[in-house]
Amino acid sequence: MKTTPNVLSIVLAGGEGKRLYPFTADRAKPAVPFGGNYRLIDFVLSNLVNAGYYKICVLTQYKSHSLDRHISQSWQLSGLAGQYITPVPAQQRLGKRWFTGSADAILQSLNLVYDENPDYIIVFGADHVYRMDPEQMVEAHIASGASVTVAGLRVPREEATAFGVIQAGEDNKIEQFLEKPAEPPSVPDDPEVSFASMGNYVFTAQALIDALKEDSENENSNHDMGGDIIPMFVNRNEAYVYDFSSNFVPGETSRDKGYWRDVGTVDAFYEAHMDLISVHPVFNLYNQKWPIHTAETGNLPPAKFVKGGIAQSSMVSAGCIVSAGTVRNSVLSENVIVEEGATVEGCVLMPGVRVGKGAVVRHAIVDKNAQITEGQIIGVDRALDEERFSVSKGGVVCVGKNETV
Repeated sequence: MKTTPNVLSIVLAGGEGKRLYPFTADRAKPAVPFGGNYRLIDFVLSNLVNAGYYKICVLTQYKSHSLDRHISQSWQLSGLAGQYITPVPAQQRLGKRWFTGSADAILQSLNLVYDENPDYIIVFGADHVYRMDPEQMVEAHIASGASVTVAGLRVPREEATAFGVIQAGEDNKIEQFLEKPAEPPSVPDDPEVSFASMGNYVFTAQALIDALKEDSENENSNHDMGGDIIPMFVNRNEAYVYDFSSNFVPGETSRDKGYWRDVGTVDAFYEAHMDLISVHPVFNLYNQKWPIHTAETGNLPPAKFVKGGIAQSSMVSAGCIVSAGTVRNSVLSENVIVEEGATVEGCVLMPGVRVGKGAVVRHAIVDKNAQITEGQIIGVDRALDEERFSVSKGGVVCVGKNETV
């Protein structure tokens, strides 16, 4: 009879997200709205829950109120069955200091590990868009006998210079872990492809505990999981790679299999939204065999289109009203209003945005409750946009939360 291992999941959600500013000015990066109805953290939590992992600690730090509220309101599991998803703020258990790195965050939260006494610990990031069955990675970790298994994403070698890169042998043992190398090593079976670290790890529990304590005594360490803890295991020949391309998710298609996006920059965040809206999307939010869970919106009325208002190649959430306006190639979160004669094209509009009469908004991300007043033109003249707004390298205009323009 197969014995089910005791697994504790730790989600690292303390990131400040400076590269995603201004959308992280008032919230932690994992709390940033995404895809109409979701927050970024919903993707990792959905993957864990769908796989049957119901003991989840979310380590928070930076401007965490919005994130804490979302978890408490949207992710209630059955405490009677020993199930929980709980936000864990920095508690200063080891002195009057905040988390100094991702490894230090777990070190300061080891009381949670001791309480649960797990066999294995999943450590995942909170700000990537993807589907994954982590149980398959846990099974691969157990079979390998490794101290840590690192999820590896196959990327073209020329793109791998932007990632932490894994050099692995034929047996998947990690030989080197390199941070943004100029000459990335290739995977064993394809000279044009490299393994990029996804920032997802599975540890044998005691091995992680021992490594964290050892790292805490190293004054030269940055106390970072990817920069310090993983190389420690690599140097001991105790680290293996898990090939993400081998992961099977129910309901996936050949088009969205293996999809993973780091949305840490404005341009990447924008492009990930554009991946959602094609007829055959690169990432399919409509896969109900592996759903992405979030807060219920049952109290909101359906989206409404009146006076000839239209939306083409777009996702329009509950509570939206398009009144004699035009929406194309865009993602509208709940309660967005597009008024008469307004045009919204190639945009991401977060909850509660209002676009006034005759306004034109193109190639923009507009944060929660922002008001675009009558006749405003955004995303047409870059020089003018740069005088008024933050504009990304890729030309995406950013309108901040609660702004009126």
